[in-house]
Amino acid sequence: MKVKTTKTLCPICNAILDGTITDEGGSIWLERSCPEHGHFRDLYWSDAALWHTFERYDSVGRGVENPKVVNPPGSCPENCGLCSSHKSGTLLANIDLTNRCNLDCDFCFANARACGFIYEPSFDQIVGMMKMLRSQKPVPAPAVQFSGGEPTMRDDLIELIRTAKEVGFPQVQLATNGIKMAQDIGFVEDLKVAGLSTVYLHFDGVTKETNFKLKSDEKAVRNCEEVGLGVVLVPTIIKGRNDHETGAIIRFAADHIKAVRGVNFQPIAFTGAAGEEDVQRERITIPELLQDIEDQTGGVIRKSDFYPVPCVVPFSDLVEAYTGQPQVRFTPHQHCGAATYVFITDKGMVPINRMVDVESFFRSIENMTEKLKKGGQLNKYMSLIEGIREMNESVKKSEQGSTAQFWKLIGKTLVMQNFDALRDFHWNALFIGTMHFMDRYNYDISRVQRCCIHYATPDGTLVPFCTYNSGPVYREKMWSKHRK
Repeated sequence: MKVKTTKTLCPICNAILDGTITDEGGSIWLERSCPEHGHFRDLYWSDAALWHTFERYDSVGRGVENPKVVNPPGSCPENCGLCSSHKSGTLLANIDLTNRCNLDCDFCFANARACGFIYEPSFDQIVGMMKMLRSQKPVPAPAVQFSGGEPTMRDDLIELIRTAKEVGFPQVQLATNGIKMAQDIGFVEDLKVAGLSTVYLHFDGVTKETNFKLKSDEKAVRNCEEVGLGVVLVPTIIKGRNDHETGAIIRFAADHIKAVRGVNFQPIAFTGAAGEEDVQRERITIPELLQDIEDQTGGVIRKSDFYPVPCVVPFSDLVEAYTGQPQVRFTPHQHCGAATYVFITDKGMVPINRMVDVESFFRSIENMTEKLKKGGQLNKYMSLIEGIREMNESVKKSEQGSTAQFWKLIGKTLVMQNFDALRDFHWNALFIGTMHFMDRYNYDISRVQRCCIHYATPDGTLVPFCTYNSGPVYREKMWSKHRK
């Protein structure tokens, strides 16, 4: 059954094609035909029911007011900029500091050794990229992540982190294999003092069979615990290789909650020389991953506990209505990822869904927003009081009943107008999420146009993640153009 149309690419020649998204046999499929290479049918989502549930959270963003490129309609994914057709601002900006690396992982997006040359922007070029990101309108990019290659191989990394804070980034992140952090706790201390917010640690499993650098990872996490630097574990999940350890990875995170703030699972994207046999054997979709989590946690964390990223758009609407100022908006495509929060308590892991009737809670947020839009100081106060009463009802409907931790967060955030309280929430809870980046076999251009994760380049442009690493693969073009 046809459920949607989109634009997509031929997996062989990259020609832009009309695509059809179909619901068949309980799964969602992407179909398209290339005049030269024939018909293709690839798995999009393995659970049609969950696909339709997530579809309800479709929320198209506003784009940016100062795009770098003006493109005619229908030109995506060519000539990225961000362009005038892009529908989301930057939530997270990646900056590749180098393509040098001290490892050689076969599934890496940035296969540095295969390039045969060095890509390493200058300090001034990187500062220029950061200033460009902070000039984005109506809302400056709130977070930057230094990536690579392996960014810790740069001698000026500490100064770059310090400069990122100086130009105004609230969140500064580092995507790393953790080797240097495990070897030198003084380096970890330097990262924290410079202003690093979070370490995104490549962490593929809890056994030596799935994670050849497990001992190093454990040491890196311990060093971060000692220094007080937050960590997000980032496993690349490959069916048949480490998908049987998703539950164990979450338990490892919970056991190290002093430092570990979350787990961000990334199902493998086939961006290199992988063929159709590799895709058939190793592809894992978001619904399969969520089912693995449910099965491997004994139902403590359920597939139904996860929501698509745009579910939090009502919170942005609420803060905009309250403050009168534009806010960061989480408007990626509803099928790009899924997430939940789990509180770590003396009794074990408790997903936020057990504390709150999420659907009722979202409705109360939306109702409060509509009332705040009417304006007036007295109305604002009364709207907050009534809104909190409605949210209290959503907690009463939950499995756990009223929860002190949850209401402490709500009270600080809304009543005391302290939006920094959301940071406390992240420190007392474990984020569990997944982002499935695309490859040439499941490429959906409507997802590209909604992407919120962008790469900054020495050219002064911003490129969506899934055109930088797949499809047109701007990474190769950019690295080659600015090679040393």
